[in-house]
Amino acid sequence: MKIMVVLPTYNEIENIENICKEILQVNLNLEILVVDDNSPDGTYKVVENLQKQNKNIHLLLRTTEKGRGSAGIAGFKKALE
Repeated sequence: MKIMVVLPTYNEIENIENICKEILQVNLNLEILVVDDNSPDGTYKVVENLQKQNKNIHLLLRTTEKGRGSAGIAGFKKALE
C-alpha cells in the first residue's frame, strides 16, 4: 500500500524543506504531495529542487485556484490517481 502525505502550502519557503525531510525520516516509503497555490515567495521552486533529489516528493502547482480547503481536495484527488 502506498502512503501519501498531502501538504497544502502558501508562502512556506522557510519551512517546506525541513518538513519534507522530517516526514521522510519517519518512513522512507512515504510519498509527499505538496499542493502549492503559486506562492509568491517561491515555495514551489524549493519543492521542484527537492523533487530532483527524492523521487518520493511530488508537486501540484495550482496557478488559478486558491485556498486551503480546495488545495486539500485537489491533493486528495491527485493522490488517488
